Amino acid sequence: MAEQGTVLCLFDVDGTLTAARQKVTSDMAEFLQRLRKQVKLGVVGGSDFEKIKEQLGDDVVEKFDYVFAENGLVAYKNGQFLCKESIQAHLGEDLLQDIINYCLEYIAKLRLPKKRGTFIEFRNGMLNVSPIGRNCTQEERIEFYELDKKEHYRDKFVAELRKAFEGKDLTFSIGGQISFDVFPTGWDKTYCLQILEKEGLSKIYFFGDKTMPGGNDYEIYSDSRTIGHTVTSPEDTRKICEDLFFK
Repeated sequence: MAEQGTVLCLFDVDGTLTAARQKVTSDMAEFLQRLRKQVKLGVVGGSDFEKIKEQLGDDVVEKFDYVFAENGLVAYKNGQFLCKESIQAHLGEDLLQDIINYCLEYIAKLRLPKKRGTFIEFRNGMLNVSPIGRNCTQEERIEFYELDKKEHYRDKFVAELRKAFEGKDLTFSIGGQISFDVFPTGWDKTYCLQILEKEGLSKIYFFGDKTMPGGNDYEIYSDSRTIGHTVTSPEDTRKICEDLFFK
């Protein structure tokens, strides 16, 4: 065992604790509870709280010391609701509608092999934009993801948004397989660190798979307040944690 006490292991969800949009395996869930005997556990996801519960269990706030949904805009500590922030109050309705209208017009002109539904998901702390639509099946999700790696649909979309809304203090972050997030600058995953830095923690280890520039783990991974680790899968996450805390 390397460290204990006030050390926090803070995890991304998709690609880190679970496969993309899938439920955590029983083996991984059991390992995390074993790890919790050595360090505190936290999870920070871009998804809303309901989606995090779908993946990590209805009792996620009991299984983790800290749960940060929507990058920390919705926060829980020790099983209790902590705080919540809203994008509409911050941006104002006019700018919010300008962004939504621009995205809908762009998607309307985009020709893809398939389109489904829920192209823009309104969350407390961000807009989640999906060219194919979040109602796609798992097979359609994978198909789009593989095509996006070749055609760069999301990269091109985000590049146009950056030009259209330059100077508006907005951040556009690509994550997962089918979407990207739009939120006020500073409302990336480092937002949760504003809460954690008041908690008297000696070290915060962060684990994420989208740690490259432009990925939605990059800012928190490279932040001086965290010790960042890039992972390639839940199995890789477990191996790194075993090396850090059980040897």
